Amino acid sequence: MKILVIRFSSMGDVIYTTPVVRCLKKQVPNAEVHFLTKPAFQYIYNNNPYLDKLLLLKPTLAETIADIKAEKYDCIIDLHNNLRTAIIKLRAGIKSSTYKKYTARKWLSLKLNLKLVPSTHLVDRYLKTIEFLGVTNDGKTIDYYVGQYELNKLLPSSHQNGFVAFIIGATHFTKRLPNYKIINICKDLKLPVVLLGGKDVKANGDEITAALGEKAYNACGVTSLDESVFLVSKAQSIIGFDTGLTHIAEAFNRPIVSVWGGTVPYLLGVQPYMVKDILVAGIDLSCRPCSKFGLEKCPLGHFKCMNDMPEEPITSFVNSR
Repeated sequence: MKILVIRFSSMGDVIYTTPVVRCLKKQVPNAEVHFLTKPAFQYIYNNNPYLDKLLLLKPTLAETIADIKAEKYDCIIDLHNNLRTAIIKLRAGIKSSTYKKYTARKWLSLKLNLKLVPSTHLVDRYLKTIEFLGVTNDGKTIDYYVGQYELNKLLPSSHQNGFVAFIIGATHFTKRLPNYKIINICKDLKLPVVLLGGKDVKANGDEITAALGEKAYNACGVTSLDESVFLVSKAQSIIGFDTGLTHIAEAFNRPIVSVWGGTVPYLLGVQPYMVKDILVAGIDLSCRPCSKFGLEKCPLGHFKCMNDMPEEPITSFVNSR
C-alpha cells in the first residue's frame, strides 16, 4: 500500500507526525510511506528509517499535485487540513483521511477562556486519522535522527563534561522568559549552561552570558539547527519554551522543563509527549492564554505569566537530575 502523509509546517507540528509515519510503516503490511512538507522542514525526516520518500512542496500547487498524481498513491493522510491540502485532495482524486483541527473550539476557548478543546495530545489526534487502516498507537515517543558531531568542536572545554541546555529562542516574545529571569535561574543551576536559539536571540544570549561569565556559553546563532539538536541530545537536562527545539528534545529521553507563558499546551495539544521526567511550568492567570501561537508583546503590558514565573521549582528540578 502506497501512502502519502501531508504536513507542511511548523517545526513542532511536523515533529509530532513522526509517530504516524513509524506506525504506518511498522503496522500496515507492505506499506510504502511518503511524506510531503515544506522545504524548510525536510531536516526533520533526514535519516528517518520509517520513511521511504520525502516530497517537498513546490513553488506552485499545480506542480505539487502533478508530483502526487505521478506517484499513484492508494491514500492520503492529511495532517494539516487547510485550503491547500483540500485542493490537493480534490484534484488528486485519491482516497483520504483528514486530521480534525477543532478550529472553532480553539477560537472560543481563547476568546472565552474556556477549555473546549479535548486535552488529547496532537500525536493521538494525528493517529486517529489512520485508525481505519488498523493502526494503533505503539506507545513510543517522537523520532528524530540527529547527525553526529564532536562536542569539543561545538563547546568550550568547560562545558563538555555535563551541561544544561537552555533553549532561549521562540518565535514570539510572549513565549520567552525575560533575560533577567533566565539569568536568575542559571545562577542557581549546578551545571554549566549552553544557551540555544537562532540569530534572533543572539543578543539576548550575549546579555545573559555577560551576566553569568564562564558558566554560560552562548550558542545562539552560532550552531546550526542540527548541531543544536545534537547538543540537546547530549545535555544533562533541558529547559525550554513553547518552541520547536523544545518539542524535538522529547525524542532523547532527557529531563525537560517546559516553560509556558502566554500560550498553553492544551489549546494546541502539544504538551510534552511520552516524556517520563518532565516539569511543565506555567501559572494560572485570568488573562492566560492570550493567544494560540504567541504575540510580540503582552496585551495588558504586565507580562505576569513570565515575570511572575517561580524560579525555584525549575532550578530544584534540574539540580536533582
